[in-house]
Amino acid sequence: MHLLLWTEDARELSKFMGYFLSKLAREVGRLTGWKEKIFGRRYTSIVVSGEEAAQVERLRYCLAHGAKEDLVDRPRDWPGVHAVRALLEGEVLEGLWFDRTQEYLARRRGEKFGPLQYATREVLELDPLPCWEHLTAEQRRARVAALMEDIESEIAARRKRTGAKPLGVAAVLAQNPLQKPKKTKKSSAPAFHAASKAVRRELRDAHALFVAAYRTAAEKLRAGIRDVVFPRGSFPPALPFVS
Repeated sequence: MHLLLWTEDARELSKFMGYFLSKLAREVGRLTGWKEKIFGRRYTSIVVSGEEAAQVERLRYCLAHGAKEDLVDRPRDWPGVHAVRALLEGEVLEGLWFDRTQEYLARRRGEKFGPLQYATREVLELDPLPCWEHLTAEQRRARVAALMEDIESEIAARRKRTGAKPLGVAAVLAQNPLQKPKKTKKSSAPAFHAASKAVRRELRDAHALFVAAYRTAAEKLRAGIRDVVFPRGSFPPALPFVS
């Protein structure tokens, strides 16, 4: 999955992702009967710069999912979770939150309950990109529509050139989740998403300074210096997060 999001700091991101992925893995396990790990590794977090071009490009990348891999004809045809219909057509992203703690306690009491008795309706509201916060809802929808037109035109041109055809919704839903692909794409993730070399250099330099300060503080801590100061936004070993 890909999430384009913002948080106040690294601690908030870490807590959210840990909670979200843990809950998601448990529900997937319930549906499939899988008993082992659902996710093979930790999530990867990549900073997106404040540049409008960088933010829009990341949104475009997320919107193209499903169609750019030739799984469905258009991104809006994807049968699973996707932001495109909500951003383009105002579709309400809603689902059910199951309170498994209350279900557990009910079973302990010997209570019989229906599958939805401890479920509540939840609606996911999408924030605009930071660079689009000053725009009206109609203006943002128009920009998303322009992005989708560009995405679909690019995909159509590639398919015409290569002869590729989408798999289709029915075939996607019929896939065996245990089947492994014959070939997988392997490439290293970028350290940052930025639109210009100058901003990418600034982010790289800031990260290098952060790592150097953290390592220096960690060495002092190992040497027994207790009043050492770690850089803001870091998780010192066996110490509280530095906010």
